[in-house]
Amino acid sequence: MSERPLNDDNPDNEADHESGEPGDSDRFEEIVDAETTRDPDLAVIEAGSRTLRAQAGPPEGDGVPARPTDPEVDRALREVEAELAGRWGETKLDPSLVRIAGLMDILGHPERAYPAIHITGTNGKTSTARMIEALLRSFDLRTGRYTSPHVQSVTERISLDGAPIDAERFIETYRDIQPYVQMTDEREDYRLSFFEVLTAMAFAAFADAPVDVAVVEVGMGGTWDATNVVDGTVAVVTPIALDHTDRLGATPGEIAKEKAGIIKQDATVVLAQQPVDAAQVLLKRSVEVDATVAREGMEFGVTAREVAVGGQLLTLRGLGGDYPDVFLPLYGAHQAHNAAVALAAVEAFFGIGSQHARTLDMDTVRRAFASVTSPGRLEVVRRSPTVVLDAAHNPAGAQAAAEAITEAFGFSRLIGVVAASADKDVRGLLEAFEPVFAEVVVTRNSTQRSMDADELAALAVEVFGAERVQVEPRLDDALEAAITLAEEEGEYAGAGVLVTGSVITVGEARLLLRRG
Repeated sequence: MSERPLNDDNPDNEADHESGEPGDSDRFEEIVDAETTRDPDLAVIEAGSRTLRAQAGPPEGDGVPARPTDPEVDRALREVEAELAGRWGETKLDPSLVRIAGLMDILGHPERAYPAIHITGTNGKTSTARMIEALLRSFDLRTGRYTSPHVQSVTERISLDGAPIDAERFIETYRDIQPYVQMTDEREDYRLSFFEVLTAMAFAAFADAPVDVAVVEVGMGGTWDATNVVDGTVAVVTPIALDHTDRLGATPGEIAKEKAGIIKQDATVVLAQQPVDAAQVLLKRSVEVDATVAREGMEFGVTAREVAVGGQLLTLRGLGGDYPDVFLPLYGAHQAHNAAVALAAVEAFFGIGSQHARTLDMDTVRRAFASVTSPGRLEVVRRSPTVVLDAAHNPAGAQAAAEAITEAFGFSRLIGVVAASADKDVRGLLEAFEPVFAEVVVTRNSTQRSMDADELAALAVEVFGAERVQVEPRLDDALEAAITLAEEEGEYAGAGVLVTGSVITVGEARLLLRRG
């Protein structure tokens, strides 16, 4: 692959809005009841976005299913969710693939039934996975996509042909593999974890479909992640930043050592722009396993980015040539870079850059990108005033969100609603948002990992000053308080609200605002 330095321009974006109405206080109690068994966000979700599609017609759905309407199906799903929640939580990391490998063996290795594109990194994984899926589907391939965490329903994590599997299929898949899960539990020192069982369910569902290709997002890290039993013909590494430092390492380079484990012998590696120490580790691993490397800014990248209603208009340089006039209905420079990575990954999957020197069909690529959604990434759920949800929950993601919302929205005043996990770099997150929040309402979500509202308020006062901080222990009250502040008239006409800090916070706010 040739080395071609690229330039990236960063003009402003414009925004479209969707509407919704706030829920009442009783709705908060329903959320707490529904979420008490749910594991909190694990994979770091980048600041992202979702808006109206401009070139692909009406959206088919945003991939966030509601609870089943059939009471019996809902009861059965709750039973499965309770059984999964009784297992070792996904926030715990055991450096071993023994259990998941044993289960795959008993199941007849469903993970080998299809090629896979394997994705790791710190920020951008889920949005990139969704873009890769859209591109593959546009070329008439059956796809399976496995991502985490979920915004509202655990069934979101396993998708076939671009849509989450329905509750009935989720239940059926769980019951099908349950006897083999129990056999594995009995053989090993520790039972399979929540994430390991879900991973096995995804691989089994993909084999049963069957799919032509699986798009698999790592849960955390890489080497010891349960998804690493797949042999990805293409390995994708999105930007690496500091997160889960107690488990993965204190520097990007140390974290990259764990994430480099998904790079397999003779694979093609698609690398987003990385910190220097992380890039060195990833390139060293690639050389060790004779992998072919494609680097953003060298072999592929973003060459132009222009304003467009509801998103941005891109020119992408792929492994086989340039792709002009690509509309992406997502906000922010980071999503443009995700698009470049996704395109290169799909080109690599089709052998472009190694076996073929050509581009993919231009119109097909354009239609695919125009159809992309990414729930909970700068997602507009209400207007008058505008309320935006973003799942950023580390400083790098918060910085990307702050830049994107400034670029894409013309808010005269922005009110933040923040609820974050106590084990995150919450101060760093608040500092990233400080320049863009006029005021911040701090609260908590329903999970045990959520930082206490008063503790969060103490940090917020240090960052923002007491006059810019309001405390509301309940999320529904926090949303109401922020909307009230945004509705103030006079010089503050055109104010907005950004709800952020955690995937869980975004999911619960989505329910409260009746979006789901």
